[in-house]
Amino acid sequence: MDAILSIDTTRGNRLVNISGVAITPAVRQGWVLRVPEGLLTLLEYVSGTPALTIPITMQDITPYGNGVFHMNSILQPSTATKAAVVGVAITSGAAGPGCGTGATGGREAEIAARFAVEVAKAFGMGKCCFYDTKEVDLLQRHYGSMAHLQEL
Repeated sequence: MDAILSIDTTRGNRLVNISGVAITPAVRQGWVLRVPEGLLTLLEYVSGTPALTIPITMQDITPYGNGVFHMNSILQPSTATKAAVVGVAITSGAAGPGCGTGATGGREAEIAARFAVEVAKAFGMGKCCFYDTKEVDLLQRHYGSMAHLQEL
């Protein structure tokens, strides 16, 4: 895999209090990178609304089982791959169980699915990327690897 979109219901938090779809910054080998501009644009095209982003912490990109708080499992794929991961959060106006029967709105799920298709098309054609390779190389030269954050 070259990149991963991790779609997850992210209703059980108080970070984004609006029904819709939000994306996380890109995560790659322990680095929390900036939110990809191209993905913000595609999210706006697909949803017809301004793009929402969901904040994450360093804790969210570490493996479950380490005893620290995780917003949810949206970024767990980043602990098992070298590929860049962007979370696609299905959000709601009020906190509630994302996995509860009937909890996920059809419109939001449909937007997330259409967004994933559009990202796959654009990424496959080389028209969008999840991170800037020069920027990541510079970060690694300055600060070294952060891949240890992927380990339990």
